Parts: sequence; structure tokens; C-alpha cells
Amino acid sequence: MIFDILTLFPEMFLSPLEGSIIGKARQEGKITINLINIRDYAEGKHRVTDDYPYGGGQGMIMKPEPIIRGVEALLADKPKAQVILMTPQGTPLRQEVVKRLAQHARLIIICGRYEGVDERVRAVVDEEISIGDYVLTGGELAALVLVDAVARMIPGVLGDEEASEDDSFSQGLLEYPHYTRPREFAGRRVPEVLISGDHQAIEQWRRAEALRRTWKRRPDLISRARLSDEDQRILEKLKGTSETD
Repeated sequence: MIFDILTLFPEMFLSPLEGSIIGKARQEGKITINLINIRDYAEGKHRVTDDYPYGGGQGMIMKPEPIIRGVEALLADKPKAQVILMTPQGTPLRQEVVKRLAQHARLIIICGRYEGVDERVRAVVDEEISIGDYVLTGGELAALVLVDAVARMIPGVLGDEEASEDDSFSQGLLEYPHYTRPREFAGRRVPEVLISGDHQAIEQWRRAEALRRTWKRRPDLISRARLSDEDQRILEKLKGTSETD
């Protein structure tokens, strides 16, 4: 998969994209990440990319010409790309969005700055994405989050093809608790079922714990999750227990 990132600060991406799983995936050719400086598409001696807003107001606005020129230059290449603008006004980044984006062969990601981009930039944007209801100094950190989340969905990036399927949100629920050695630490023991060798019992325990954790921490996710009849029975039991506590 190819990620083309349009930014005023390509240096912000260098270290995060060179280390860990993402760096290894790049080295192995599983993903390609291109950093494009928006200033390369600006005109004039000083390559100006921002200006004062019409109508007055605080801050500066990113000019439309450099961004649109950059996008159009990238769209002239193959494969076809999905153009994304990182903005607090966009669709919240959820796991179902990540999975959908991972189906594309190429993503062009625009990183805004200052008070935002000129509204006319949206003419070349396919979708807008937000990583949360807060404002950052620019779209670079948000773009890094998007790249990391999508890259994990690309076959071979994680090594274990099933690893991402157990992640929180992948099945609509938060992930179940994890344990490793030692069996006991500070008076707290690993649940006996996990060392029982009974794989069916372990899967049942994990599902029940995922439901419990989601119900307690993110009950809003329950209504969107894919629940079986057994899941519903577990939830009813959890609710009954809560009512009697």
C-alpha cells in the first residue's frame, strides 16, 4: 500500500516512520510512505503557503493553490488514490473506517495547519477524517495515527495475520485482559482458566471479559457490536449483577 502525505513539516514524520513495525514494513516493501512538502507546489521566491482570512479573524489560512497542485500532481500517477483531509470536522476514526481505508491501494493524506485550509481545497478531497474531538497544532500527528492504524491492516505487516482481529474495536468490543509470566505477582494471580489448557473455556472467558470490559468502560459500543445469543445472556447477567450490588 502507498501513503502519500502532503505536509509543511515532513521532518515530523521521519523518526516515527523509521522505527518499530512501520519501519520494518517499509523496509520489507509491504508499505510505501512518501512525504511531500506542500511548499514545493507554492509560487514565488518565498514559497508562501498561507495568508490572512477574508472577512478578518485570528490566525492564518492555508492557501488552496499549493495543496490542490500537489494533490493533482499525485493523482496523475497510478494507482488511483483516495484523498483524505485530516481535520477535527471529519468523520471520527473508528476501526470500521480503518478497515475500509485499508482496502485502497493508495491514500493521499493532506495535513492542515494554522486555522485550517481554504474551503476550496475540499473540491479535491474524497473524505475528511478526525482522530478526536480536540484541536492539534496541525494534521501531522493525526496523519501518523491514521497511517499506523491502516498499516496494521495490511497483510504481513504484523506478522501474525490474525493479530489485528483480536484488537479492541475489531469485533466491536474492547479487548479482553492479557496476562503473561509470572503466574503470581504482588499477590495477584493469573486466572486459572488461562493455564488450564482448555481452549474452548479460554475463548469463552475471553469473550465474557471483553463484554464485561466494554459494558463497564464503553457501553456506547455495545449497541454497535455483533452480539450472539450467548453474548446477550452474558450481558443480561452482568446487568443483573450490577443491580444487586
